[in-house]
Amino acid sequence: MTPPTAPRVSIIIPHLNQLEQLVRCLASIDRQDYPRSHIQIIVVDNGSRISLAPVQIARPEILFLREPTPGPGPARNAGVAAATGDILLFIDADCRAAPGWVSAAVAALRERPDDGLVGGDVRIDFVDPRILTGLEAYEAVFAYRQKMYIRKQNFSGTGNLGMWRPVHARVGPFKGIAFAEDRDWGQRATTMGLRFCYAPDMVVYHPARTDFQGLVAKWRRHISHDWMKNSGNRVPALRWLALAAAVWMSAWVDSWRLLVSPRLHGLSNRIRGLSILWRIRAFRAREMLRVLKTGAGGASLEWNRIA
Repeated sequence: MTPPTAPRVSIIIPHLNQLEQLVRCLASIDRQDYPRSHIQIIVVDNGSRISLAPVQIARPEILFLREPTPGPGPARNAGVAAATGDILLFIDADCRAAPGWVSAAVAALRERPDDGLVGGDVRIDFVDPRILTGLEAYEAVFAYRQKMYIRKQNFSGTGNLGMWRPVHARVGPFKGIAFAEDRDWGQRATTMGLRFCYAPDMVVYHPARTDFQGLVAKWRRHISHDWMKNSGNRVPALRWLALAAAVWMSAWVDSWRLLVSPRLHGLSNRIRGLSILWRIRAFRAREMLRVLKTGAGGASLEWNRIA
């Protein structure tokens, strides 16, 4: 693809207290095979306690912005407002783009020049691919099920999302921290008649969580979002109880899915993943029962606020 015919691409990266990961993310973008003259990089800091000055000094070609409203959604919106590209690509600061990521996204979007929306594969960035932690093994199979999200739930995670810029203008901004902004935005888009496509060659790598409490916090937030989304209609108690039971029972089916997944190798890695699977499904079921009894509290407002 020669520069005169290549669409201009704006890559938008929300950032919060992840300076080391951001440097790795930017290095992965530097290694892309897409014409660098056609890439605009925008980093939007969302209130970090650590200074971005070292990166700003080292990378003067990057546009650095600040968004005071908490949440990755508002940070992405600020990046979109400053974008000059024909295509918007979103990646998170703690992700690493695989070689060819930009080119794969552009190729997929060129097949749908009017209403293109594309989401790619998200894989776990293993510390040691031979010996996985339980969290790495679990998340390799269940954390970022992009193909399923796109084909069955009508959204793509915003850590690996691409679109033509007019599509974003048509759908509108991402919502704030009280919402699961990627799911909300994607489902608004599909309600308007837009459709996502899944691009398996559009790959980013995301580190697994390093402690079980991080996984607990994620699911507490998602359960809170689901409860609040339905609170206007008041989810019938029996239906919510049935969902909690289904979450618990799903561990049986998903145990088999983990055991045969091509994303894992070695029996010991799979067994460690099974341990996390059963622990987190038990937590999710208990948390759904707690929310039914006491309400969601402020869990939906949590984001990475750790320096």
